[in-house]
Amino acid sequence: MTQTASTQHGGPAELDMDGLSRILFGHAAFQYLNAACELGLPDLVAEKQELTRDEIRDALSLQDRAVDILLLGCTSLGILVKQDGRYRLAGVIKDLMDEGDWQRFVDTVAFEQYIVYEGQLDFTDSLRENRNVGLRRVRGSGRDLYHRLAENPHLEQVFYRYMRSWSELANKHLVQELDLSGRQHLLDCGGGDAVNAIALAQANPDLKVTVFEIPASGSIAEKKIAQAGVGDQVSVITGDMFADPLPTGCDVVMFAHQLVIWTPEENTELLRRAYDVLPEGGQLVIFNSMSNDEGDGPVVAALDSVYFAALPAEGGMIYSWATHERCLREAGFSTVKRIPFPGWTPHGVIVATK
Repeated sequence: MTQTASTQHGGPAELDMDGLSRILFGHAAFQYLNAACELGLPDLVAEKQELTRDEIRDALSLQDRAVDILLLGCTSLGILVKQDGRYRLAGVIKDLMDEGDWQRFVDTVAFEQYIVYEGQLDFTDSLRENRNVGLRRVRGSGRDLYHRLAENPHLEQVFYRYMRSWSELANKHLVQELDLSGRQHLLDCGGGDAVNAIALAQANPDLKVTVFEIPASGSIAEKKIAQAGVGDQVSVITGDMFADPLPTGCDVVMFAHQLVIWTPEENTELLRRAYDVLPEGGQLVIFNSMSNDEGDGPVVAALDSVYFAALPAEGGMIYSWATHERCLREAGFSTVKRIPFPGWTPHGVIVATK
């Protein structure tokens, strides 16, 4: 089977045997990527520009068989390029390093390895039962992943490093594209460790930001706010955004990486709660990954949806732009604007006005 042109609306090209094989052994391909990151192979090659097989073996303290396996995988997958017996980095990895995004990418790899990988074994059962069956593989008694992280310190560290990095890969565009001129107070619902609240506060010196989070996450956010030196602009209120009243006095409410976790019905309820605390003319901001309205990509959105189906909570996926817009309209918002972001991650913003 040969690869054909993309579909009329710009969807993915037809699958060929090479692509099918990469899907079949995709779990093994990821393990090469994770091993390379954990062993420090890309950083080593970047520092030296080019290295021989024996130089890599000695620098990583690997045995002959181990380095041969590692280099076979990393070269065949394109992570490394071999020429005249020497290995150099793939251009795409070098670009990530030059742009300062490589460590953020590595943090994402660690998240997939230590949090997503085991839980996605239950992906099929999660689809059959329409719930997050994979949560059973995370120790603890909390009702969802987020309420179990405090019981798993290593997973908690991996998770918050990833969430900060995943946000940082896109929140430079959030800062550039989200016009907050004239706005006074932004409520960041489920703001995690305050990574986006801090970025928006630094870009908008007259803006006050309140992070609304569960207690376990709120204490982490407070530390990050203090480290960033923005305590005069950014504060934290703890609570449950489904059960507790949302803080009032804001003219912008933002849900960043939140509405991918819950069902559309739960999202609509959250948006209604935000609508009720906003004044006339207030804005609602959705910042997260989006999938195409046609339901055929992008591929990162599809692959990321495995995590949301199998692990964190009872509902969720990388929803389409249109799905979020429908929830906004059901919640009472009328004026809606899409702002897609550039880059390899499928991030974007939807801004709605009350």
